[in-house]
Amino acid sequence: MTEKKLVLIDGNSLTYKAFFALYTSIDRFTNQDGLHTNAIYGFNRMLDDVLAKQQPTDVLAAFDAGKKTFRNKMYDGYKSGRAKMPDELREQFPFVLDLLKARGIKTYELKNYEADDIIGTTARLADEAGYKVEIITGDRDLTQLCSENVTVNVSKKGVSEIEAYTPEYVEENMGIRPDQIIDIKGLQGDNSDNYPGVEKVGPKTAIKLIKEYESIEGIYQNIDKISGKKLKEHLVNDEEQAYLSKKLATIDVSAPIEIKLSDLQYQGPQSTELIDFYKKMNFKSFLQSMTTENGDSQMGADLPEVEYTTLTADNLSELEALEGEVVFNLELDDENYHQANQLGFVIGNQSNWFVSQDLTLLNEPEIQNLLEDSSVKVDVFDTKAQIIGLRRNGLHLSGINFDLLLVSYLINTLNNEDDIGEVANRQGYYGVLPDEDVYGKGKKFKVPEPDELFQHMVRKALAISSLKEQLLSELEKHQQSELYRKMELPLAAVLAEMEFQGIAVAAATLDELKSKFTEKVDEYQQKIYAEAGTEFNIGSPKQLGKILFEEMGLPAIKKTKTGYSTAVDVLEQLAPNYPIIENILNYRQLTKLISTYLDGIKADIGSDNKVHTRYLQTLTQTGRLSSVDPNLQNIPVRTEEGRKIREAFIPSHKGWKLFSSDYSQIELRVLAAISGDEHMKAAFANDEDIHAVTARKIFELDQDAEVTPDLRRKAKAVNFGIVYGISSYGLAHNTGISNQDAKRFIEKYFIEYPGVKKYMDDSVEFAKEHGYIETISHRRRYIPEINSKRFQQRQFAERIAMNSPIQGSAADIIKAAMIKMQAVLREKGFSAKILLQIHDELILEAPESEIEVLKDLVPKVMDSIMQTDDLLSSAVKNFDVPLKVDSHSGSNWYVIKE
Repeated sequence: MTEKKLVLIDGNSLTYKAFFALYTSIDRFTNQDGLHTNAIYGFNRMLDDVLAKQQPTDVLAAFDAGKKTFRNKMYDGYKSGRAKMPDELREQFPFVLDLLKARGIKTYELKNYEADDIIGTTARLADEAGYKVEIITGDRDLTQLCSENVTVNVSKKGVSEIEAYTPEYVEENMGIRPDQIIDIKGLQGDNSDNYPGVEKVGPKTAIKLIKEYESIEGIYQNIDKISGKKLKEHLVNDEEQAYLSKKLATIDVSAPIEIKLSDLQYQGPQSTELIDFYKKMNFKSFLQSMTTENGDSQMGADLPEVEYTTLTADNLSELEALEGEVVFNLELDDENYHQANQLGFVIGNQSNWFVSQDLTLLNEPEIQNLLEDSSVKVDVFDTKAQIIGLRRNGLHLSGINFDLLLVSYLINTLNNEDDIGEVANRQGYYGVLPDEDVYGKGKKFKVPEPDELFQHMVRKALAISSLKEQLLSELEKHQQSELYRKMELPLAAVLAEMEFQGIAVAAATLDELKSKFTEKVDEYQQKIYAEAGTEFNIGSPKQLGKILFEEMGLPAIKKTKTGYSTAVDVLEQLAPNYPIIENILNYRQLTKLISTYLDGIKADIGSDNKVHTRYLQTLTQTGRLSSVDPNLQNIPVRTEEGRKIREAFIPSHKGWKLFSSDYSQIELRVLAAISGDEHMKAAFANDEDIHAVTARKIFELDQDAEVTPDLRRKAKAVNFGIVYGISSYGLAHNTGISNQDAKRFIEKYFIEYPGVKKYMDDSVEFAKEHGYIETISHRRRYIPEINSKRFQQRQFAERIAMNSPIQGSAADIIKAAMIKMQAVLREKGFSAKILLQIHDELILEAPESEIEVLKDLVPKVMDSIMQTDDLLSSAVKNFDVPLKVDSHSGSNWYVIKE
């Protein structure tokens, strides 16, 4: 007969443990509904470890039924000192119960009793029935339960490292028996559970006393033998407390539980329910590792059997079967498609799939005609990657119809993975694995054998094909088909052209700047050493903190777990009074410019003396573009040294110049238009300085009064603070004014611009009702936290609801302008090319002969885009705020911004 093995899980303590083990990563653990999932994830990891190691026949997870138990009747203060459970943890408990059910594990709670009592009682019954019992907990109080057949496993670190308590282990490590643990607790009390014990009796004294007298009862029977006047005095004074504390610490092993041992049989995972649960929680790694009865991957079990034809030069004629519409995917080994190795390609449809690793076949007429014929609809994943990948092979991909990456992102901007397998899995299609599962990652990356590679490539193509109708239908329901067809898909082609073109960089200029900056770094370093009176590693926060706050005695504003905080915001508070701080900030700024920008940009220069940044079209929640490899949008411009880096960016031909056109205050103009505020609209219509206008309003100045630079700066901070949903605290921090003044300025702002206030309130109400907000092009951003019970989370969501439509609509405008600008340049036969998009600015290069024409043409295209773009003009019937564009040109990026 198989030995019965019961695992008892302390649900409350382990959920707490899991939550705090992953607390620093809490923002990474949220699902598509905005639910925090770090505790659920950690708890599940623990379950995996426990079930694999213990191989139980029976399992029970016990939970507390409520805050009040029989112990509270015994002692009012029991557990009263505990901090309130974080809302992010509280919201996860019901889902931990759902997880356990899906994993085939019984759960139980009992009114007026704690999980400990359920576990203690069940352990006793199981022990008496001949079971082997393993208790899994994060609470050492349960170690009193260990016996010959009961082991108490206490998680030490996180939820994975376990310390197993047996009677032998307790005696070896504590010198007492398990049944004496409650006596120790009675003497020393428990701060966590808030019961008192005996004054001045700690663990060492308690153990010594129990070793000598066996129990609390034994101590008081021999009280006259206790040596030490003070100790004896405390014991006598606190005798009642000692007995009470022992009683409170004692787990009830005869609780009136109704659940029977026969109810606890471990059912194993309930596959359908567990898969659904993992999908709901967005637990991709758990989904992929699920196993079926025969040991095959659950994900793998869903992978379709695929047939394919390996293309060679001899069977290209078979491609004639592909007419009208094809799926195409060029397989790459890295996300940077400008440099990635190309592993092969797949082309076909659900009837015929053709694959090959021979990239020369792409230039054969049979394939080239399919890909370059604009009448053939091509379905892909990531238009830019495919266009540029094929451009590297001399082909010009046209006729793109469906882009799985773009459509998935538009449906929900949280769907911003860039892997076909991950995107497909998120959409409920599990017939393809993520690349990492097939190739590995980092040093473990390995291209599989041809058949496995081809199977993976075809499964990717199948995912694109299989999801097409479903996602296009969702897009239609969201009224986003036009956004996809008229903006995002054409924009992808424009971005691909910009990326492929690249921008020229003078490496010698970067080297020259590095030399100058390095000299300055050395100067700052010597000044810092002189002021500190010693040499140390300025880049080490630990060493820097010790020097500043211990050796030099500067006031420590903030401490961390590892020492003193030397974060920028901390140092900036100290800078006005301590010269060394200003030098440290300058030192940090220059070393970052050297490592991140000068060295970073130089490393990305290709053999053509250009950098080819990649624009991430499906990353941000607002629809704005991001730039990587290198990030050209983040080159610092607030300092002269940061701006000087732009000197290295130059035209790619002699006799050419760089040309810049920049939307002026685009977000404020968008705010004026969509809020309809008459005062703000009038300011823009009259071409007034909006920051000066705002300064006069919120600082109650006369119309003719001079607006000082300081007042204008503060008004500007308020204007843009409103756009970004800033709080009064944030505004105070940014401007150096008091929190009270910041609050007053914001309130005054809304009085002076009532249309803005109404728009903000309406946006929040819309988000609360619908769960999302929209831009002028119907780009959606879902905000599930908008109805959160947690005030801080709800407040943050409300700020998103206010500012996302503004930022997103500004992004819509610049995107539409890029598409229109590209079309106009081609239509007029200009040599000028768009090179970069930096926030609200377009940077082109052009022959000097075209510059004068561009000065007139580019602003006209950009400032009229709300009237000339089909999508925007149909979506917004009366955008009656003028857009303003400033243009400049010069021999490098630095001089065009002077």
